[in-house]
Amino acid sequence: MKETCLALVCLACVGLAPAQGDWYTQGDFRPSERMAIIVRNTLDLERFHCPVTIPRHDFPNPDIHEMWITIVDPSLSPAGPPGDELLALQGGHQLREETHGHAIFHQLDDLDRDGIWDELFFKVDLKPGEEKTLYAYFGENIRGWNPHHTHANVGSYCRHLMPFWESEHVGWKIWFANCVDVYAKREPVLVSPILYMQNRDGYGISRTDPAYGSDIQGVAGTMGGGAICLFEHPGDPAAISLPRFTPVHDEQVPRSLWNAGQISDTRYAYETVVNGPIRSIIRIKMMNWNSGQGSYELIQDYTAYAHQNYSSCRVRYTLFAPNKAGVYMGCGIRKKPGEETLYRDRGVIISMGPEGIRDPENIDDRAELEVEFVGKAMVVKDQYEPEYQFVPAHGGNHVFRINSPSGTSFEYCIFAAWSEGAVLNNPEEFIAYVLKSREEFTHPVVCSFGGLESPGRQKPR
Repeated sequence: MKETCLALVCLACVGLAPAQGDWYTQGDFRPSERMAIIVRNTLDLERFHCPVTIPRHDFPNPDIHEMWITIVDPSLSPAGPPGDELLALQGGHQLREETHGHAIFHQLDDLDRDGIWDELFFKVDLKPGEEKTLYAYFGENIRGWNPHHTHANVGSYCRHLMPFWESEHVGWKIWFANCVDVYAKREPVLVSPILYMQNRDGYGISRTDPAYGSDIQGVAGTMGGGAICLFEHPGDPAAISLPRFTPVHDEQVPRSLWNAGQISDTRYAYETVVNGPIRSIIRIKMMNWNSGQGSYELIQDYTAYAHQNYSSCRVRYTLFAPNKAGVYMGCGIRKKPGEETLYRDRGVIISMGPEGIRDPENIDDRAELEVEFVGKAMVVKDQYEPEYQFVPAHGGNHVFRINSPSGTSFEYCIFAAWSEGAVLNNPEEFIAYVLKSREEFTHPVVCSFGGLESPGRQKPR
């Protein structure tokens, strides 16, 4: 979103008087300079694990190596000295005893692959309306292991190259081109490396490794747990175009759920942009999409966030050439095939209900995994003026028409949860989480900077 409470950052330079005697230290790390980062919660809601994204061009010191910046929350308790056993296990990079706060995990992510980081990313907890001061300390600091709470990669899964991205609670993968599969866990764990490295059946791992959970979302010919589409037929508002169902597809493989040839029909390329520890990003490129009503190419960036049950998606059409006016972008999720409870509110769709989960191949007489509650949802920002439309075709889908994109771009989030999970395991909690996340998504954290300080004096920027 960007993300649930994620920061598209408003930046201002403010002067802060240097405080003496409150400088962060860690072992023999004694930074000589620091800069305040002030984050402000504009909502009357408490935010947990709130993503903050600061673009490099807005950061007062953009020319800095990733090992020369330490982000510290002075309100957190410092780490104590590590024991001998931990030091022997983790070696010289183990975090040492801290004073005046605690170093929080951050990432300096190179999104365009030019060797220069593009975004500083970290997460904080914020009380309603709270303004919190963090510090960026400058100086070489090689200590502090970062356990990964997210993962993303592209793997060969049953001979099929496909992307995976996940947090500890839910994960997503793409079997059918750009329509998302969803899997959920019983315990906080990362499972996608098991799936694509050991080539484990997503529906079968729950029988042998219960903590890993199971696939909870079938896709087949639908939009699955999330997908993009186009509204190209003004006379039929419920008609949509999908990249894998084109005139070429109908001619060459009329009964298939796949595209036709990769040269003659829509093709896809996947890339791991960021792989943890606290956010992971998968990029999907769609090319040569000729719908019969126009030609299109686009990029989707899906992001998973630590401790969250949602993934944001940024869509950018790099080629948007319809043959006529009145073509709208869209996105949607599959209607539950069984009993469904539907919640709609502005740019929110929440689909919930019980479900029998079984490998769609029906290879034997194994009983379905009967799940009391499976929930999925989609949120589109109000600024894009999303308009709901039920689409009975392609297996039945809940879809938003995007009436006011930002040029040829828009953003949305997809959510998932189930009754077997460690969190959000009932409809009431899931609805509350989605609606709260919608507010955070729509009202990003505001961020500003203090001047550059040294222990004895301040050098304002």
